Amino acid sequence: MGQRVSSLRTLCRANPFACMVLSYLLFVLLGGLVFSAIEMPVEKLLRAEVGELRRAFLQEHPCIQGSRLDALLGRALATDGKDVAVLKADGTERRHDFTSSLCFVIVTLTTTGYDLFTPMSDEAKLFCIFYCTLGIPLTLFLLTLLSDHLLPVVTHGPVRHLQTHWSVPYARAALLHAGLLWVLVVALLFLLPALLLYLVETDWSFLDALFFCFVTLTTIGQGGYSLGRSWDQDAKETLKLLITCYLLVGLMLIMTFRETVLEVPQVQAVIRLYSGPRDGELEGFCLDELVLSGHKYDEEEPQYSLPISIISSSPLEPAPPSPGRPDSPDLEPIRTSSPKTIASTLASTSDPETQSSPNPIIH
Repeated sequence: MGQRVSSLRTLCRANPFACMVLSYLLFVLLGGLVFSAIEMPVEKLLRAEVGELRRAFLQEHPCIQGSRLDALLGRALATDGKDVAVLKADGTERRHDFTSSLCFVIVTLTTTGYDLFTPMSDEAKLFCIFYCTLGIPLTLFLLTLLSDHLLPVVTHGPVRHLQTHWSVPYARAALLHAGLLWVLVVALLFLLPALLLYLVETDWSFLDALFFCFVTLTTIGQGGYSLGRSWDQDAKETLKLLITCYLLVGLMLIMTFRETVLEVPQVQAVIRLYSGPRDGELEGFCLDELVLSGHKYDEEEPQYSLPISIISSSPLEPAPPSPGRPDSPDLEPIRTSSPKTIASTLASTSDPETQSSPNPIIH
């Protein structure tokens, strides 16, 4: 067993990228198995309940054909899935007014894409294709610019404060700041909005509200958009405007948090470990292992300088032999020049008479 673990560890060190891809595939398969095992019994139970209700309804109303009932229910469910009021078809409520359309645009441009927000006409679908082709890259570019403007205030300033006022090393300060920022992001963008939704939407549990916030800000966008469907028209318009602002601000803050995490030296070391030894080794030291191990190192980038060769016309004087070391007839002793000697040598090389001297010698 120990030999297998050692072989696996050696394989991971030899090809970390392939091991990461394999681990991700196993992670995806594990998620599919878990969701299937959890949701399949619930689906079977719902199917049995609906089937029993259908049989009971047909028995109580023998004049209704089962095929006609199935067609009616299928059409009603399909229309309801497009966020069109089915039970209030004769009412004044509309699902595609300007506020709803504006919310649809923001949801689409941010790639959130709720299931209920779908164009119904062919003209709207064609316009959506061309509009999003330009709008999605523009939206992501704008969010990136806003995130870059927030980064000095949200990230660089606090990290510099920890360094200057608390004497915390940069690597530790960046990691500590990223952890505190993660707590703030979770509290302000997920827990607090979920609590507010739980209080205003009586049919939802806190888990339903938290799941809605999660699928919104992670741009997953699935799970339906049943928030506020039983409210009046004015409340729904206000809710859609608030959700639009919440989506834009939340995505901007999440992108800022992403850039903050990517600037942590430990995270950069892990990225270099999987992306290849581009800057990973210098002067025989592995910077990734040095960062991950927690050792202290100089934060400044290494400075390189070329050796200076001095051309001098003065002959070399043999250095006296060191005590205890025999003289070798094949090796010529080398004299090390002091700073004063270098200065005098540079002065002598600037003399034209000295420059005409033959056989220059390099110190």
